[in-house]
Amino acid sequence: MELRHLRYFVAVAEELSFTRAAERLHIGQPPLSQQIQALEHEVGARLFERSKRWVRLTEAGKLFLADARRVLALSEQAKETARRAQRGEAGELRVGFTFSTPFTSLFATVVRRYRQQYPGVLLTFHEMATLHQLEKLEARELDLGFVRTVSVAIPETITLTTLRHDPLRLVLPADWPIAAMETITVKDLEGLPFVIFPKDAGTGIHPQLFRMCRAAGFTPQIAMEAGEASTIIGLVAAGCGISVLPSSFEGIHMEGVVYRPLADPQATTALMLARRSEGSSPLAEAFIALARTAAEE
Repeated sequence: MELRHLRYFVAVAEELSFTRAAERLHIGQPPLSQQIQALEHEVGARLFERSKRWVRLTEAGKLFLADARRVLALSEQAKETARRAQRGEAGELRVGFTFSTPFTSLFATVVRRYRQQYPGVLLTFHEMATLHQLEKLEARELDLGFVRTVSVAIPETITLTTLRHDPLRLVLPADWPIAAMETITVKDLEGLPFVIFPKDAGTGIHPQLFRMCRAAGFTPQIAMEAGEASTIIGLVAAGCGISVLPSSFEGIHMEGVVYRPLADPQATTALMLARRSEGSSPLAEAFIALARTAAEE
C-alpha cells in the first residue's frame, strides 16, 4: 500500500464521485477506479458501494477513512520535520560544557536565544571536563562542546571557535597575608599549598597551573584534590590551601574566601566551542552562529 493509494481513496471518499475525484487528482477516471479496486483487494474489504448514479462509503470505508487521514497527516508531518531539521529548526542538539561555563553570562545568553529562535530543537546538556568532551565529540556522542584551553594537541577531526578569554583568579582564604597584597604574581604562590582538580579530571586548568608555576621557577605543592569547583572553593574556605580557577567562578560566594587577580599575562583561559570538523549539522551551525554573535556583543 502506497501513500498515493490513500490519497486516491480520500479524494473519492470526500467527493463521493469518481469523476470529480479524478479531476481533483488530475488523473483519468479508469485508472482511479482500478487503483481503488486494487486498494480494496489489498485491504480485504469493500470500501465503497457503487451504482451508476452514486458512490457511498461502506462501514469499513468510514473507519478506513479516519485512519487514512491520520496516516497522510503523519506523512506530511514527517516531511515537515525533516525540512525543519535540514534548516536547523528541529531535532536534538547535544551540548557539553565545562564546570565553569554556566557561570558565564555568554552561556546563558546563547542558550536563551537559541531556545527562543529554535523552540523545536531539543537541547540536552552534559557537564564534563574539556578533554572528556573532546573524546565524546570524536565518538559522536556530543554535537558541540563549551571547552577551555588545553595543553594537548587537538585532533584534526575537531574544530575550535574561540568565543572569549577569561582571566584566571587566585582563590584564597580571606585571612591569609597574601590576600592583602596589592599585586600578586604566580611567583608569589611558591611554597603555598594548592587545592586543585585531579590530573585525570580532564580539565585544562590542571596542566596550565603546572606550566605557569614551572615558568615561575617552582613546582606547585598539592595539598588536596577535588573533582568539583564548589568543593575546591569550600576547601579553600576551610584553610586547606589556595587555588587558581577561571574568573567565572567568582559567582560562587563563600564566606572566608576572596578572589584576587594574577598579574601574569599568561594567567588567562579561553572559552571555546568545539565541534567535529566534518559533518556538522545545521542545528550545530545555528548554535555556533548565535554564540559568535553573542561573543562579539
